[in-house]
Amino acid sequence: MISKTIDLLKEELPVTEEPFSLSGDVKTGLVLVDIVNGFCTVGAGNMAPRQPDKQISEMVDESVRLARAFCERKWPVFAFLDSHDPNIPEIPYPPHCFAGTDEARLVPALQWLENEPNATLRCKDCIDGFLGAIEKDGSNVFVDWIKNNQIKAILVVGICTDICVLDFACSALSVRNRQLLAPLEDVIIYSGGCATFDLPVHVARAAKDVIAHPQNLMHHIGLYIAQGRGAKVVSEVSFDEREP
Repeated sequence: MISKTIDLLKEELPVTEEPFSLSGDVKTGLVLVDIVNGFCTVGAGNMAPRQPDKQISEMVDESVRLARAFCERKWPVFAFLDSHDPNIPEIPYPPHCFAGTDEARLVPALQWLENEPNATLRCKDCIDGFLGAIEKDGSNVFVDWIKNNQIKAILVVGICTDICVLDFACSALSVRNRQLLAPLEDVIIYSGGCATFDLPVHVARAAKDVIAHPQNLMHHIGLYIAQGRGAKVVSEVSFDEREP
């Protein structure tokens, strides 16, 4: 039933995706959203997958590929890390990604970014990374990263497609539209570099006070809404062969 629903949804609410090739002609930054153990590593916490998950694994693999390619070219990388005070719940989600624990660290395949001079890491204690990048003095680490690197486009990957990725993309687009994020022009979301969690309808029905979250359906909805807000959604990412 759910697969038929998804097929119908894709027909009625299509997401237009095209291949995307990166070159040095347009200054592009890579944004990694919450690719941390607590969301991606089996058994690492309340929000982590309980068993190997194909969509999440592919997202991690593609994110690692892109991060290495960007750093090899000395292109800017920005990574958000979900990180929470255990005494302050993030309603409506169960406790997760406690600050200072392995849950809040990048997955092992990306931990090299912690010592990568080309990468900016930012812990955030809320869903929306743009808001999580605001400092106490009112400045914004993400805004400064855009302006200091003169970035015209951001390529966004990570988890969850319909939650943290979507909220961040929508905020970035809104601020761009108000001309407060110059020189940023494009917010690009790579569908294969994004993933979300899976909570099937039958599992939710068997539990109390739990909302179903079918993975493929919510992944599509996240991409559809982001595109409707002005993001460009791409089906694959390659690099211009003229680039080193």
